[in-house]
Amino acid sequence: MFFLATIFLFGFASAQKVIQLNYCSIDEHHLRMDCKYALPAESPEPFCKYTNGERLFDTTDPDEEQHAPFKKRARVRIFPGNICRLLFKNLPNGKSNFTCNIKFADSGTASKTSVVEKKLLLPCLAWSVLLQSCSGLLLTLMTLPMLLEIHWP
Repeated sequence: MFFLATIFLFGFASAQKVIQLNYCSIDEHHLRMDCKYALPAESPEPFCKYTNGERLFDTTDPDEEQHAPFKKRARVRIFPGNICRLLFKNLPNGKSNFTCNIKFADSGTASKTSVVEKKLLLPCLAWSVLLQSCSGLLLTLMTLPMLLEIHWP
């Protein structure tokens, strides 16, 4: 019985996780960060928030208060496809830590942190976002011959 309970809990918990954290610059001073998460079937919409340590950039949870300095600089929204997006204005120079937290109803929180360095940000173009993910790069390389209409002998 214990074994079955452990497998059930592990399987349930492993289905709730942050899969990927991608980021790019909208323009010279603005950051867009996408947090893709896995959500079990039949689950209610989770809450999403972005933090830096104890400071809350923004959240979709109406019970949490946004840190005052970020009220006009940060906005978080959930998009179809299990994506939580942060739009952050006036990204400071240097490195900044961003943590995406996904709070699932009655079953805990999943999170992932990324360090963003402003001078290394790529623009938010389809190609640069595609290159940030390994699966996107693999898909691009696999479809390249078809795109170039190369015929193998």
